Amino acid sequence: MIDIKFLRENPEIVKQNIRNKFQDNKLNLVDEVIELDCARRDNLQEVESLRAASNKASKQIGALMGQGKRDEAEAVKKEVAASKDKIKELTAKEKEIDEEIMKRMMLIPQIIDPSVPIGKDDSENVEIERFGEPVVPDFEIPYHTEIMERFSGIDMDAAGRVAGNGFYYLIGDIARLHSAVLSYARDFMIDRGFTYVIPPFMIRSNVVNGVMSFAEMDSMMYKIEGEDLFLIGTSEHSMIGRFIDQIIPEEQLPINLTSYSPCFRKEKGAHGIEERGVYRIHQFEKQEMIVVCKPEDSMEWYNKMWQNTVDFFRSLDIPVRTLECCSGDLADLKVKSCDVEAWSPRQKKYFEVGSCSNLGDAQARRLKIRVQGEDKERYLAHTLNNTVVAPPRMLIAFLENHLQEDGSVTIPEALRPYMGGKEVLIPNK
Repeated sequence: MIDIKFLRENPEIVKQNIRNKFQDNKLNLVDEVIELDCARRDNLQEVESLRAASNKASKQIGALMGQGKRDEAEAVKKEVAASKDKIKELTAKEKEIDEEIMKRMMLIPQIIDPSVPIGKDDSENVEIERFGEPVVPDFEIPYHTEIMERFSGIDMDAAGRVAGNGFYYLIGDIARLHSAVLSYARDFMIDRGFTYVIPPFMIRSNVVNGVMSFAEMDSMMYKIEGEDLFLIGTSEHSMIGRFIDQIIPEEQLPINLTSYSPCFRKEKGAHGIEERGVYRIHQFEKQEMIVVCKPEDSMEWYNKMWQNTVDFFRSLDIPVRTLECCSGDLADLKVKSCDVEAWSPRQKKYFEVGSCSNLGDAQARRLKIRVQGEDKERYLAHTLNNTVVAPPRMLIAFLENHLQEDGSVTIPEALRPYMGGKEVLIPNK
């Protein structure tokens, strides 16, 4: 959510930003907010005038009574009572106007960074850099669930009977590999100076509204029936929510956190052959990183954060690339974002395994996350989030890139301590 003062003073900049995101249906919101804001200020001015007049009249009542002018005093009393009724009416109107303004402000997208490429959707995202050499072996690589089945490592049929489509059982070495990757990711980020956190896996609606757009909420979040609680789609939600209504001393910044959580997502509209198996599912686990920092430091942290993910994947000998998200592919709260994509030897292309986002002050404004500087002045923090790793999707890249012709899967040296020293996984089918 942008600053209403900025919108009031720069309506054309806000409108051009909306055009750059190809959301022309939202252009009218800017004019509506300005009109409502004018009405609100007029309303406020009238309230202040009535209060001033009422206070002045109240002082006259005592003087008139002292002079024995009871009838005049009673007339003034009626005027004061009428003013109070009008003030009450106008105050209620002000609340209604504020609610209407907020509805519209929540739909107007954040001002994107000038470096963001302009494009309609993810097909116009721009490759930035490749890390590692993509390899296509001279033997056929099966679909990832077929690889897992050779290790008796997955049961999606049973999961379907228990929970429906989009769920899975991981078993044996594949389950252990899944947990090993998460444990390694945890320690990898701790070694990079991040504090490890396990957050709540459910959040209230005010936090949901603070961390994401309505469109994201509708397509992602599961609501707990009968309670003001939602299952988190990523630990970023509860991690940023931790700072709601807080004033953070500037000397405590930056706050660098890495969090583990299960994630629950509706995944509305998911389809396609490459979204079978464990590629796009309703439940998965993830290691995340979160930074709360001063505005002037957020872009520096943005670059450090996506590099952490690249370094993590490269430490496991998985080739990756970074992809700059274009304007039309950015969620409304994001200032700038890039995806990290891993190489798929089977598909002979890259696919998304993580996303790094700078949200500027959007979440902080919604959640009232403020920083108090040395001069006692307060300002909004900047928030950022990034995926370290999200198995089981990451397992697709891992299994494909480490599969050998005999069906075995090699374990990179960095992961061996988390796999009981195993150097290779041998299929039992």
